[in-house]
Order: sequence, then structure tokens, then C-alpha cells
Amino acid sequence: MPGSELPNFLDLPPRSAKPRCKGITHVLDKGCTLLATESILSSAARIIDVWKFGFGTSYVDPTARAKVAVLRAAQVKTCTGGTLLEAAWLQGRTESFFAFAKDIGFDCVEISDGATDMPYCDKQMLIARARSFGFEVMSEIGSKDPSKILSAVDWISQIETDLMAGSDWIVVEGRESGTVGLYDDCGKVRHNVLHALARSRRADRLIYEAPQRAQQAFLIRQFGSDVNLGNILVDELISLEALRRGLRADTLGILPNSYAIEGERGKDVRI
Repeated sequence: MPGSELPNFLDLPPRSAKPRCKGITHVLDKGCTLLATESILSSAARIIDVWKFGFGTSYVDPTARAKVAVLRAAQVKTCTGGTLLEAAWLQGRTESFFAFAKDIGFDCVEISDGATDMPYCDKQMLIARARSFGFEVMSEIGSKDPSKILSAVDWISQIETDLMAGSDWIVVEGRESGTVGLYDDCGKVRHNVLHALARSRRADRLIYEAPQRAQQAFLIRQFGSDVNLGNILVDELISLEALRRGLRADTLGILPNSYAIEGERGKDVRI
């Protein structure tokens, strides 16, 4: 298509191309119409890796099957929201959930326990069961309840255990608000948690939920343009890509491979 090629006159931080194993952009769809989905893909398909049908929206959206087909044609993976599986678990309907997700055509399922009191052994069982259905598994860690704060040791333990159970990716909780999990109730990063996550031997399998622009910019400045970011709103996809490439004031002039995590007391901790 004439005019569809991107300019190349600037020197920008490098960006991996699809299919990616790093620099993943994981989208949160809170109820996009089929028409809006097609419109977004026309300009942003190349920068979207995973499209999550948030919460339980795929259960109440009559166009879910058609949307999944459109996204698959655009080489974008589709994922169910973790809340839908938690609802199925509460009602003893997890097998029906997996059959539903398979029938609709989802590539991935998110397995979480942040909205319920699901025993950890049940979560591990669900991870293994999802793999048996052929799904790519995105396991979310961290609670949606702001009063439940995991220690850094607990975060690392859950990462290791979920990956051993069969998860392909670990989604670090931030929710759509960006005020729980990795973040405090003001949306600020919990540095002690981030330090531990960054040092994890499986840090390359982490997807950081970062719905707020300031959170996205912070993580890009720390880890570079190819950091894995999740819960990105559909209308902020192009904006995020500009942020990744140093084309917004928040990341202007960033250089690759020179990042440090700002310590809680002003001390830089190299990663």
C-alpha cells in the first residue's frame, strides 16, 4: 500500500520484529467492537503480540469468535482474561471453560488467582490442564486486593513454581488501574519487588502489566525498548510504540543497554 512504509531517517533504540520473544506488547481489550478491532489492526497489527479479552468479556461478546479469527489472520495471539477462569473455578466448570476457549479459537489462556481464594495447588493443576489442551499459558502472579502484598521472596517463589508447572509467561499483576501488585495505591513501582523480579533467572519470561504511561516510561527507561509490557489499552498502542522508540519526552534520548533501576534511597542498582 503506497505510503504505508515507515520513515527511517532517525537513529532509534532497536526494536525486535514479530514473532517476538522479547519486547512483547500485551493488549487489554475491555470490550472493543469487531469493527474497532479491525480498524486498530489496520495500523497497529505489527506492534501487537497478544490481545487479551479482559475479565469475562469473551463470555458476553457475541462477536468474540469473529474477533479471534480477525486477530489470528493479523498474526496476533489471543488470550482469555484470568477472571473468567476464576469464575469457572468457583463454579466447578473449568473443563467447560477450556472447551469454550478451544472452540472459540484462543491461542492462550491467562491463569490467575488474584480475585479468589484459589488454593495454589489448584492453580498449578489448571496450568497443567491448560497445557494439555494445547494452550500457551500466561500465569498471573500478584493479588488484585491492594491489602494483600506479597514479599519479594514470595514473588520469586511463585514465578519458579508456575514456570515449573508449565506456564510459558508470567504476567506481573498491575490490574487495569495500575495500583496493585507491582505498584502501590498511587501507581508507584514497589522497588524492592522490581529489584527481585529483575534479578530472577527467568526475568525474560516476565510481562509487566503497566497501564499507566508513567509506568510504561519508567520500565522502558530501566529495561530498554524491548521490555515486555502488558495491559496496554487499545487506544494507546501507537503512543506506547513511540515511547519505546524514544519518540516521547519521557524517553527522548534513551540509549540501548544502559539501564539501571533507581533504588529506594537514590542508589542505582545495575541489572
